[in-house]
Amino acid sequence: MGCGSSTKNPQEMTKSEKSMKAALLIQRWYRRYQARLEARRRVTWNIFQSIEYSGEQDQLKLYNFFNSMIDHVAESEPGKLKFQRALNQQQYDIWSTSQQEEDAELEKLTDFSSIKVEPTYEGPHITFPITLELIKNMIDSFKNGHMLHAKYTLQLLHEVRNKLKLLPNINHATTNIAKQITVCGDLHGKIDDLFMIFYKNGLPSPENPYIFNGDFVDRGPNSVEIAILLFAFFLIYPNEVYLNRGNHEDHIMNLRYGFIKEVMSKYRKHATKVVRLFEDVFSWLPLATIIDNKILVAHGGISDKTDLTYLGNIDRHKYLSALRPPVDESVDSFGSNNHVTDDDGRERIDVQEWRQVLDILWSDPKNQEGCRPNTFRGGGSYFGPDVTRKILAKHNLELLIRSHECKHEGYEYTHDGLVLTVFSASNYYEQGSNKGAYIKMDTDLTPRFVQYSSTKTTRKLTAKQSLSIVEESAVRDLRFKIVAHKSTLMDEFKKLDQKNTGLITVGEWAQVMAGVLELEIPWRIFKEKLVQVDKNGLVMYETCVDLDVVHNQSSGPSITETLYRNKTNLETIFRIMDKDNSGQISMDEFQEACKILAHHIHSQISEDQIRDMARSIDMNKDGYIDFNEFLEAFRLVDPNSGKTIEFGTAKTNGKTKDTVNMV
Repeated sequence: MGCGSSTKNPQEMTKSEKSMKAALLIQRWYRRYQARLEARRRVTWNIFQSIEYSGEQDQLKLYNFFNSMIDHVAESEPGKLKFQRALNQQQYDIWSTSQQEEDAELEKLTDFSSIKVEPTYEGPHITFPITLELIKNMIDSFKNGHMLHAKYTLQLLHEVRNKLKLLPNINHATTNIAKQITVCGDLHGKIDDLFMIFYKNGLPSPENPYIFNGDFVDRGPNSVEIAILLFAFFLIYPNEVYLNRGNHEDHIMNLRYGFIKEVMSKYRKHATKVVRLFEDVFSWLPLATIIDNKILVAHGGISDKTDLTYLGNIDRHKYLSALRPPVDESVDSFGSNNHVTDDDGRERIDVQEWRQVLDILWSDPKNQEGCRPNTFRGGGSYFGPDVTRKILAKHNLELLIRSHECKHEGYEYTHDGLVLTVFSASNYYEQGSNKGAYIKMDTDLTPRFVQYSSTKTTRKLTAKQSLSIVEESAVRDLRFKIVAHKSTLMDEFKKLDQKNTGLITVGEWAQVMAGVLELEIPWRIFKEKLVQVDKNGLVMYETCVDLDVVHNQSSGPSITETLYRNKTNLETIFRIMDKDNSGQISMDEFQEACKILAHHIHSQISEDQIRDMARSIDMNKDGYIDFNEFLEAFRLVDPNSGKTIEFGTAKTNGKTKDTVNMV
């Protein structure tokens, strides 16, 4: 009797009892197996997300550096305005020009009338007003690898811009007519996911309305085509296709995460016009959509300061980048409670208004109560369940649908079901890393989820095989981060190892890794993948950084480490200096940038020296510096190895990753 385990002899058990016991053992084993897989998946997921958000922080730091550098240059300095435009294509004197003047200037800069469609062009041909048949032809053409001609792209963007300007900051959608609506999350240039959604759910139409919740571009290889298709559907169905702005519909983000690079590679001599017009169109995208006055759909989220009435009345077009607030010259020199002025009383920023925009595009929900700055990403807020309840109640809403975060299942409820995240880019980090999803709702507004994976090969893999592939990719990305901070890690390890034994405790190792790399990862759990442990359980810390890279015997970071750490920043700097988006830095552009940098660091460098430097970098002597020549200036020889370090890129799962070769 009692609750103890059975001690019955197996030979005395009946056949049914043996079967039941076997089933229970199998069930217990399977649950443990699934639990171990889930633990591994969560750790791997944590690595990908931490590295992704760390990259966003780096981008903000680099951008803030250039902002600070420019702000130290006097207004009268030649070149300041041009260089500033590279950081934000049209962040200039928006207060002293009328909308009509701005429109006229933009039309002049992005005029397409003189662009000819070559006889050899094999892509789709379109006329205006655009029709559904033309969009279907575009879809077929994009599936075959063709692109839309620059002339048609510019013409379409102008049409879209004219319609977007008429829309409010917050759209209102209804299910009363079509009796349904579909909400899609981030697509990030993964056009196969968009095709999958259209295949499963049908094309947009008056009977099949859609809300696309931002982040159409960056990271993936087909951001241009996705934006073109969504804009085209918006043109023919402006009351059934709702396009919200995401945090990546932003020139500053596009500099680093691939959209501008994609435009440059596809449109070459017309890239400047296309980039300029895309960035202006992005600034006209509405900031949110409300469904049946009950559901708020916004890309990032909210904060305790979110006020939809206030948000609905601002001039959203001023925020060509949500990361760089516009300067209001109309505010008096003393400022006000909601404005910030610089030491000279020159710059005036409406902080309250700026935060409304920043929070709606950048914020993330957290389980902790309250609201605090989103330090993980570097922009927006973390908002807790109490903030969600407060803001929803304030505006008589029942649910917040947002995107902005990759989820393993493609969607996730938080805050007791009041916040729903949807993410539509499948295999975002690696093949098999996550499903994509979209939300279907009828008139009762009950969300139903449709999941998918646009990569057929993942369906043939077991859960364990798929996880192993994703895990290997995460470890590879993490090792890149370790290499980038090798010398700092070794310095911190040696501080804990005063006797030079090469050993430290697991806790000490985890503390150093977390402190130096600034990644929120459960290091103890993942140590077997990164470092060797001796028989006494002590970490052999040199094995953590003993990767297949050049070792520098001198003090300080090795050349390989320094280049690993700064390659992405170097590429972003190149994009900033290349203010006309030609893919090359002219001698004038290089001199402008060097003058501003020299002024900022108080370095005396003559124009002759700058010209000599530019000519030395221009290896083929064509008068321009391309990206390879720019990187060549940073390609150095390690004195200890005699080997040269070269950077390159490789594509994996449609995403570009860095490679390093020793030659």
